[in-house]
Amino acid sequence: MKLDIRRLLCFTDHKEVEAGHRHEQPLRRVTAVAIVANPYAGRYVEDLSEAIAASVEVGAVLAKLAVEAMGSYKVESYGKGGVVGLGGELEHANAMLTTTFATPLREAVGGAEAWIPSFTKLAAPGCLIDVPLAHKDALYVRSHYDGVSVTLPPDAPTADEVALIVCLANRGRLNARVGGLNARDIGGKDGLR
Repeated sequence: MKLDIRRLLCFTDHKEVEAGHRHEQPLRRVTAVAIVANPYAGRYVEDLSEAIAASVEVGAVLAKLAVEAMGSYKVESYGKGGVVGLGGELEHANAMLTTTFATPLREAVGGAEAWIPSFTKLAAPGCLIDVPLAHKDALYVRSHYDGVSVTLPPDAPTADEVALIVCLANRGRLNARVGGLNARDIGGKDGLR
């Protein structure tokens, strides 16, 4: 099976000021979206392994698009999400967002130890989804607990489509100050610390 990419979208949010405080290092958050045909729309299929295997290509396309949009900014955090059109089921997005999909993303950001936070939902075209972010090497870095609110186009995903989403950021929240492990103190060995 090959997943049919029908549309690609990319959004960039470059923010320097939060609550009146300007930062020398801005927060750059990038979202890359692939709208793909859902090969299982309208029917129940027990074995989703073909979509899992095919998702590696979509993961590679989105990883490349997102990393290029980061420009000169080094990736520190990431997240993924999926929106299934109303003719499918939630499990379809989850099948397309497994480790198989994520491996090219981990490679594109220069390696990563932590699991990738994710969220999926079933929704009509034009929905909003909040994609969680966390540090790519250590989940205990609280400053990087963030998210990106992604509004999909008014015509996607249709009932027979799935939106697959990758989000990246170059740093934690601009005014992060709630303690926890500091990003500069990461050991990078277990994905937690």
